[in-house]
Amino acid sequence: MKIGIFFGGPSREREISFAGGRTVYDNLDKSLFEAVPVFVDSRGNFILLNWEYIYKGTIRDFYPPVSALPRTELPVQMYFESLGDLSLEDQDRIISEVGRRVEPQELAGLIDFAFLALHGPAGEDGAIQGLLEWYGIPYSGSGILPSAFGIDKIAQKKLLKALDRPTPDFRLITAEEWDAADPQATLDYLVRELGLPLVFKAPRQGSSIGISILREADVAKFATAVERSLFRKTVTQTEWQALSDTQKTVWLQQLVDIRDGIGLPVVLADSSELLAVGSSLNGANSQQPTANSQNIIYQPEQLLNTLNERLQTAEAVRLTSVEGETQVLVESFVQGREFSCIVVEDADGQPLALPPTEIVKGEEMFDYRSKYLPGLSRKVTPIDLPEADIQRIREACEEMFRTFGFQVYARLDGFIGPDCKLFLNDPNTTSGMLPASFFFHQAAEIGLNPSQFLTFLIRTSLAARRRGGLRPVKLAGLLAQLDAAVAARASEERTRTKVAVIMGGYSSERHISVESGRNIFEKLSSSVKYEPVPVFLTGNSQEFRLYVLPINVMLKDNADDIREKVEHMEAGHGLHPILERIRREAQGITSTYAGQPTAQPRRVSFEELAGMVDEVFIALHGRPGEDGALQRELEKYGLPYNGSGVESSSITINKFETNKRLRQAGLRVAEHRMANRLEWDADAESFYRSLETQFPYPFIAKPADDGCSSAVKKIKNRAELEAFTRLIFRNQEDLMPADATTLSLGFKEEFPQKEAFLVETLIDRDGAAHFLEVTGGLLTHWDDNGQLEIEVFEASEALATGEVLSLEEKFLAGEGQNITPARYAAEPTERQRVSEEVKKELRRVAEILNIQGYARIDAFVRVRQNGAVEVIIIEVNSLPGMTPATCIFHQTALAGYTPYDFIDRILEFGKQRTEKAQA
Repeated sequence: MKIGIFFGGPSREREISFAGGRTVYDNLDKSLFEAVPVFVDSRGNFILLNWEYIYKGTIRDFYPPVSALPRTELPVQMYFESLGDLSLEDQDRIISEVGRRVEPQELAGLIDFAFLALHGPAGEDGAIQGLLEWYGIPYSGSGILPSAFGIDKIAQKKLLKALDRPTPDFRLITAEEWDAADPQATLDYLVRELGLPLVFKAPRQGSSIGISILREADVAKFATAVERSLFRKTVTQTEWQALSDTQKTVWLQQLVDIRDGIGLPVVLADSSELLAVGSSLNGANSQQPTANSQNIIYQPEQLLNTLNERLQTAEAVRLTSVEGETQVLVESFVQGREFSCIVVEDADGQPLALPPTEIVKGEEMFDYRSKYLPGLSRKVTPIDLPEADIQRIREACEEMFRTFGFQVYARLDGFIGPDCKLFLNDPNTTSGMLPASFFFHQAAEIGLNPSQFLTFLIRTSLAARRRGGLRPVKLAGLLAQLDAAVAARASEERTRTKVAVIMGGYSSERHISVESGRNIFEKLSSSVKYEPVPVFLTGNSQEFRLYVLPINVMLKDNADDIREKVEHMEAGHGLHPILERIRREAQGITSTYAGQPTAQPRRVSFEELAGMVDEVFIALHGRPGEDGALQRELEKYGLPYNGSGVESSSITINKFETNKRLRQAGLRVAEHRMANRLEWDADAESFYRSLETQFPYPFIAKPADDGCSSAVKKIKNRAELEAFTRLIFRNQEDLMPADATTLSLGFKEEFPQKEAFLVETLIDRDGAAHFLEVTGGLLTHWDDNGQLEIEVFEASEALATGEVLSLEEKFLAGEGQNITPARYAAEPTERQRVSEEVKKELRRVAEILNIQGYARIDAFVRVRQNGAVEVIIIEVNSLPGMTPATCIFHQTALAGYTPYDFIDRILEFGKQRTEKAQA
C-alpha cells in the first residue's frame, strides 16, 4: 500500500511537522507499506520530495535551495515566503531542484492513503482533509468538521462553557479593539474579570506558539504579551539605536524565527502611520491597515536596512506578520499539574485513553522548546496520582473525544488542581511525531513500538473514513488487503543480525546520546537485516552498568527519565496498576499489532550481552563511549563495534592531545593550552593574568575531554573568565546562579565539573575573502587487499545563531542551520576546487589519528584573495551524533547513502575489523 506522508506546510510548526514526517517515513513497516514523501511548502505546493532531502535537519537547509537565495552576509534563516511574489514558472524551477510539483488531481494516482504529519493552520483545520476527500483519498486522523473545530480555541471554549464543562474563564481582544484601546484600562478590566496571572494565546496556533503568561499588572509587559499573540513587534528609536550591529543581527534572528518571533514577511508602520490608523479606528469606518506590495518586507537584510533608515526619524515602528492573528484569547491562569493524554479509537470505534503524561518543567509555561527538546522538561507517564484520579483524567479525555467528534486519535491537554478539579483545554487532532513525543511515548506503554502504532493508526483511519462514507467499496478492499498482510507478517519467522544499541551514559551529552540511539534503533528495526536491542548504559568510570530496555522505557523523554525507570525497577517496584488496567483494555489492539508484551528493564553483564547479540552500535557521546574504555570491554568478548579502536578513541576524546598531534604533523590548529585547577587554587589572580597574557579577549574556553558543544564558551572579558573557571572547577553539583547568568547559560543547560579546561584562540576571518565554519563526515572501507580506504564527504557549512554552535543546533530537529555542501565560493568550479582542498586536509587528520569506521571533523576554512585555502581543525568526533537531524546524514545522502545504508556500512566495517583481528 502506498502511503503519502504529508509534511512541512505553511504553519509556524512546519519544522516539527517536517521532523515528524521523517519519523513516519523511517518507521513505516517496510513489509506492509511503500512511503511516498509529499513535502508541502509554505505556499501550499505539493512536492514529491527526493529522498535525500528528507534527512536534512531543517527545511531551511534545502528549501529554498541555495541557488534561489539572495546574496547576503547576514546569518539569518530564510524560508520560501521570503523570496516574495514568484511566478508559477519561477516556483517550478525552484521546486525542480528538490523534487517535482504534484498537482492535487495527481495524488489519487500516486498514493492509496495520506498520512498527515502537518500541524497548525492548513494541516489540522480541515482544509487538507477536505481536499483529500474531494479526490477520494483516505487520510489519517479526524475528518473535516472535528479538525476545523480542533484548531479553533475560541470555538472550543464556547462549547465547553455551553456544556458546563470546567474550563478557565476567558475574554477576547480583537486587533481592532487593541489598536483603539487604552492599554492600561484594558489591563485593569482583564485583571478585574480574570485575576492574575493572565494567560495570552493565539487562538489558531499550536505547540504553545504565541503564548505568554503575565504575572503582574505591568502595562508594558501586558502590551508585549498581546503583541506576541498577534505576531507583532514594536521597536522604539531608543531601543534600536542602543544596539550594536552584532546585537541588531541577533535581534533580527529572533524576530524572524517563525516559532519564537513573528517571522517574515512583515508589514512595517512607523509612529506617524500608527497614529493615523488609531484615529481612523476611533472613527465610524474602523478597519485594519492593509498591506500592499510597497510596504511588505520579505527579506532579513531588507528589514534591517529599513529599520536603520526609518528609526533615524520615527519614534517607533510596528512590525506585523502578514500571517498574524486577528484576535487574542486571554484566560485566567490555572494553578495545577499539567498533563497530556493521547486518546485512540479501539477496534470497535470507541475512545480509549492511553496513560496520561505529566509535564514537569522548570518554567511555568510548556513552550515550544520545552515540548520538543529533550531534557528541557520531564514527562512522567503515568502522571503520579492515585489510580482513581488517573482514571478520572482518562474518562474526562474520552468524554471530550466523543463530545468534539474526534476520530482515530487526538491529544488532549489539561490541568488537575490542588483541589483535584480537572480542566481540559487545547485538544489537538494531531500530535508531534518525534521519536519520544507523547504520541509514541504513550503508545509504547501498551506495548506498541512506533512502527506498530503507525500500522494501527493507518488501519483505524481507513475504517473511520469508510464509516464516514468515503469510497466504501474501495476502502473495504484496502482494509482486507492490510489485515491479510498484517496477519501474514505476524506468522513469519525471520532470523536477523542482533545489534545492541548502547545509549545514555552520564555525560552532559547523555540526552543527545539517547536521541542518537533511538534513531539507530528505528532505522535498524524497520529493516529486514537487523534486530536491534536497546541497551542503556549508566554508572561511572569505575563501573559501567548495562540494562536491556523494553520499548516503553527506551521511548521515555530523555536519559534521566530512563535512568529513573531503571532505578525504580531495581528498587523492587512493579508495574503501575493503571498501566495494567490500560493494557488489559488495549488487548484488542496489541494482540494484533504488538510483537511481544512489554517487560521491565533487565541488567546484563558484558558477558551476557555477548551471548545475546552479534555486534554493538555505540551511540554514546563524550565519556564514556568516545574514550576507548567501552571499546576495550567489548574487545574482551569479541564483540564487533562501530567507530575507531581503543587507541585512536583515547586520543581524539582529548582535544589538547589531538591538537598537539595535528600541529606536530603540520596541520593548522588554534593556539591552545590547558588551564589547571591546581594553578587556580594556588593563585587565582596569577592564573587569570597568565591566560589573559597569552590569549587576548575574546577567546574560547571549553572542556578538553567532553563531546562537542558541551560548555564551549566565547570568553569576552575577565568577568566571564572568572565565571567559567568557578563553574567548571566547582565542588557542588548545582550551578552558581550568578556565574550561570554571567555566561548566559540557557534553561537547564548543563556545565561539567573538571580539574582542567582547554583555552584556545578565537579563529576569525583574518582578512580572508571567504570565511566559514564547516563540519565534515567520513566513512572508512577495506579495499580488496585489506587496506584502509577513507571516503570523505562534502562538508556542511554550519551557521550559529549564538556565539558558538549549540548542542541543539548541531543535533535537534528544527534547530540551527546547516548548508550542504558548504558554500566555499559562488562559482561551481571554484567551490569544488576549495572543497577538494578541504577534504584532503580532513583525510590527513583521519590518517594521522588512525580514525576508523566513521567520524566527523569540525574546522574553520579561510579562502584568501589569491585562492589559497587554509583549514584550521577545531576538533574530531570519533562517534558523531546520529540523531535524525544531524548533518552527517545530509552529507552521506550526497554520496548516495541513505541513513540506513550508512549505518549498515558502519556495522559491516566493524564486523570485518573484528574478523581481521581474529584471523
